[in-house]
Amino acid sequence: MENATIPEKVMVRVTINKEPREALVEPRTLLAYFIRDALGLTGTHVGCDTTSCGACTVLLDGVPVKSCTILAIAVQGHEIETVEGLEQEGVLHPLQQAFWDNHGLQCGFCTPGMLMTSKALLQSSPGELNEADVRRAISGNLCRCTGYVNIVKAVLAARERLREAQEEVRTS
Repeated sequence: MENATIPEKVMVRVTINKEPREALVEPRTLLAYFIRDALGLTGTHVGCDTTSCGACTVLLDGVPVKSCTILAIAVQGHEIETVEGLEQEGVLHPLQQAFWDNHGLQCGFCTPGMLMTSKALLQSSPGELNEADVRRAISGNLCRCTGYVNIVKAVLAARERLREAQEEVRTS
């Protein structure tokens, strides 16, 4: 039997924040480090490397995933959204603005993961949301500073802003 050789580097191609991107990385490179080191998008934070903190949460095909335990080669050809993809043309996403207005952050380390998890919740929940729904959704994201009260308020406020924006579009 011949010895199998593992390539030193592999090309990973993804669509990230609606832009096609690619980089050569070692096959063992985790998605979080592909995003941060190979692509230079440092908004995604790594706090644990065990999926317990959620700071590394990104959206993979619209679904929140913890990028610290997913191999970059596993997302070949998929769509990824990071916190850098939220603001558009210098305007904060309503969720980012709500976090700012409601003091939903302190040190900011958990904020990228909280934002991405919350965005997925808002996109997947067309009906009413309450505090328990938000707390359940963000239960995989650890914040050591805020106690979650203002984060929950921010997500619910963003929900209202998004609803108002949709109503404006419908009536115009």
